[in-house]
Amino acid sequence: REPGEHGGEYFRLIPEGFVKNHDGLTVKLNPDREGLDLNRNFPGEWRQEFQQLGAGPYPTSEPEVRAMVDFMVGHPNIGAAISFHTHSGVILRPCGTRGDDDMAPEDLWTFKRFSKLGEQHSGYPAISIWHEFKYHPKEVITGTQDWVYEHLGALFWVVELWSPKKEAGVDDSTGWIDWYRSHPVEDDLKLLKWSDEQCGGQAHVDWKPFQHPQLGAVEIGGWDKMNYWRNPPPALREREAARFPAWLSQIAMSLPQLELIRTEVRALGPDMWRVRMAVGNAGYLPAYVTQRALERKTVRGVMFEIHMPVNDPAISLVNGKERIEGPQLEGHAPKQSQLAFLFNKHPTGDRAVAEWVVRAPVGTRLALTASAERAGVVRTEVVLD
Repeated sequence: REPGEHGGEYFRLIPEGFVKNHDGLTVKLNPDREGLDLNRNFPGEWRQEFQQLGAGPYPTSEPEVRAMVDFMVGHPNIGAAISFHTHSGVILRPCGTRGDDDMAPEDLWTFKRFSKLGEQHSGYPAISIWHEFKYHPKEVITGTQDWVYEHLGALFWVVELWSPKKEAGVDDSTGWIDWYRSHPVEDDLKLLKWSDEQCGGQAHVDWKPFQHPQLGAVEIGGWDKMNYWRNPPPALREREAARFPAWLSQIAMSLPQLELIRTEVRALGPDMWRVRMAVGNAGYLPAYVTQRALERKTVRGVMFEIHMPVNDPAISLVNGKERIEGPQLEGHAPKQSQLAFLFNKHPTGDRAVAEWVVRAPVGTRLALTASAERAGVVRTEVVLD
């Protein structure tokens, strides 16, 4: 409690909604009813509130998170996802719960390759959550990425839109989190100048006396966090969003894509035929997308099916199964340079063949299907002639 400029007394409000009461103790005003952080409510490495604030009573306890989890589990074709948050002006890549040395090297190389493209398209630096974006060196924070990558084996990034520091000319290389613990007063002056010159003085509002209905005389003011700090000013929001569509499109175009290479029918004898179907992955990434998906066994190999007419005694499958699980299909992402010391042991790893022997009359039509959960479906028909 201090004397006010215009007489009387006031409580000074500090930025995060705390006040000092008459005993000099800092107390929080209007605490959140639930204190939830939806990003901490995902199943990946979920921990109780005493270990991670905002986690909720149990994983997916919140309908928004459950809806997203249900959608992604119900769409196993999803090979990559990006979640847009604010703020920091940075692209975050997994993992959030362990360091790069504990990741599958192939996945780390893939993340770094696409993260570099994100930097080139957006101008945002791409960094590791574990190594460069931990809130506290002794605390582990989890989020959507720990579920999408760790559980589903899909690629995932978090984009933290907007950096008021960068906009104001403050050096961002001082550390993404450490800056908030300590920084020179010159940085604050740059930010205040940015507020005055670029935001019409609205990003930081001068403190002024205010009569609060419960607390009485207080002062209000400071940074408008929601409209200018955590989010871009309205005039700059479209500019920030426009940084990312090209990167998103490049990731989408790099995902696996199943293609039909050829079918073959060969007569083995009277009414006896060998049928073959060959498919390939025309995409840059493998059909499983990540090594994590293979470890978790979340993605099967390519599935071949031959669709036999029912209730026709003249047609039967002599050899092979109506449904065959084939291998995982590699993509066109180079495993190594042509100048590498060792040769590629799987030069045709992007292709697979299924074979059946069928007894059927000449002219019989058979439908063939091949599918890969993250690479799509191809369908064709052969005539036994």
